[in-house]
Amino acid sequence: MAGTATVAIHRREGSYSDRWIGRCAELGIPYAVVDCYAPDIVSRLASCRALLWHFTHARPCDLLMARNVLTAAELLGLEVFPDRATSWHFDDKIAQKYLLEAVGAPLARSWVWYDLESANAFIDGATLPLVFKLRRGAGSVNVRLVRTRSEARALARRAFDGGFAPTEGPLTDARRRVGRARTRHDLAGMLLRVPATLIRMNRARQRADREKGYVYFQEFLPGNAFDMRLTVIGRRAFAFTRNVRPGDFRASGSGSIDYDVRRIDPRCVTTAFEVARRARSQSMAFDFVRDASGAPRILEVSYGFLSKAVYACPGHWDERLGWHEGHVWPEDAILEDLLERLEGGIDAASM
Repeated sequence: MAGTATVAIHRREGSYSDRWIGRCAELGIPYAVVDCYAPDIVSRLASCRALLWHFTHARPCDLLMARNVLTAAELLGLEVFPDRATSWHFDDKIAQKYLLEAVGAPLARSWVWYDLESANAFIDGATLPLVFKLRRGAGSVNVRLVRTRSEARALARRAFDGGFAPTEGPLTDARRRVGRARTRHDLAGMLLRVPATLIRMNRARQRADREKGYVYFQEFLPGNAFDMRLTVIGRRAFAFTRNVRPGDFRASGSGSIDYDVRRIDPRCVTTAFEVARRARSQSMAFDFVRDASGAPRILEVSYGFLSKAVYACPGHWDERLGWHEGHVWPEDAILEDLLERLEGGIDAASM
């Protein structure tokens, strides 16, 4: 029964839940695996003390109701991950724009328009190129470089007409996918997964609403050979760089990761800690690039990220910028922070 457990965990294979369950069992922490889609989930959680749910942008049903269940759990008095402050802007670049502006973060200049006339007036006087983005999408999906005003106007017209599918098509970035599979010596495995992948992607496209009724542009910051991915979890900051794809301007989703911390601008570490604190976020991953003056600018943020990429970092910084050598599973850091917040709680220091 979930009601007898300290920590309720929504299980999704391949998500953070795999390690959360293993760590709770290893440490002797009372836990229960729950189904947050169950119609009686609120009553099931009523006697629990915490809820962990790594929900994803790749499941339309998660985006439909995950934050509702997590908010209900918070109202019950549970400690949750991710909480409202951490997740309200997830997979929504427009929400991230408002968040980052509100906390005074160094966001790359961004504009959003909600009617075609205003969008076209902006396009007429804008400095090109611009980066066009949809609210939704990860790994640089739905991101393109707009070089001409006619192209920008065509995108704006479409945004206020039929709109855009928010999920990637079956052939999106096919060349990059094949290249990454070859690098990992997994081309045969990728080909075997193609039928299941096509079915999953088709279902997601059918269930997702089209993105329309707005147009979002961001300034283009040229000259960046890589971006800097900073991930702040509580009092820890992890970092690596991602090289820009060959012949492209995008780094996110390239799969070309470098863990040399000498490539990380120390200002990004300080900024990431400060923005996460102001946003009251339990977990926040930042994509940084530099502007023409060399100053760091934030492009996007997310509460979720690829766990093994963060674990591969050789160490992390604390809030005083002290360096701590060694690998840390981000799931462990999230669980430790949650346990520390539980009143009367469990001795998280034993972790």
